Amino acid sequence: MELHIAKNTQELSENLAAWISNYIQEVLQDQPIFTFALSGGSTPKQLYTLLTKEPYKLIIPWERIHFFWGDERAVPFEDERNNARMAYETLLDVVGVPSENIHVMRTDIEPEAAAAEYEKILQKYFKDSDTTFDLVLLGMGDDGHTLSLFPGTEVVHEKKAWVKAFFLKAQDMFRITLTAPVVNEAACVIFMATGAGKALTLKSVIEGDFNAEKFPSQMIRPQDGELHWFVDEAAAGALEM
Repeated sequence: MELHIAKNTQELSENLAAWISNYIQEVLQDQPIFTFALSGGSTPKQLYTLLTKEPYKLIIPWERIHFFWGDERAVPFEDERNNARMAYETLLDVVGVPSENIHVMRTDIEPEAAAAEYEKILQKYFKDSDTTFDLVLLGMGDDGHTLSLFPGTEVVHEKKAWVKAFFLKAQDMFRITLTAPVVNEAACVIFMATGAGKALTLKSVIEGDFNAEKFPSQMIRPQDGELHWFVDEAAAGALEM
């Protein structure tokens, strides 16, 4: 695990945009496409916006990147809470990613059917590969959740399925999510965490005893890939360094 600490959210986003750009170009020297699983929520919005500006808009070969999502709320695309909508508005539409390169988790069909359909898409891309995604971008909630792996939910401990749908009572909605097994086979996983509200949780996740039931982010441990945490000073405030 490699820890990257920035002064604030702006610097963190700038550092991460440069890191991702370099990584994409490096990987694409050896293979035809790059597979990128995006995160929802508010934390990556600034990052996505930066990637649409120069130099990244020009130097990243967007037509060779295939986009996926880590999780989705089972709400219509038009709903502001829809993760795919946010990514389209802040990144994908702006840089002109070809529609055939974008693989959303469908919310116009039953959640279980959407999860099964998404698993088939992932199997098509990765079943004969040593790794899954080239890059998975994740966030971490104040409660230690990542993706839609929330404390106390069964999906945290899923061992086989790559994609699951379930009803989250606390939010009164269905969620569709990648599971730990498929993410842990990725070539590279990046967590973003910002703000003092995450400081104690971040300390528990990185430095504490393993307790995935309480801190599901601890389930993300790439088997052979890289793991990076990009955090600001506020989020890193409780770490022992």
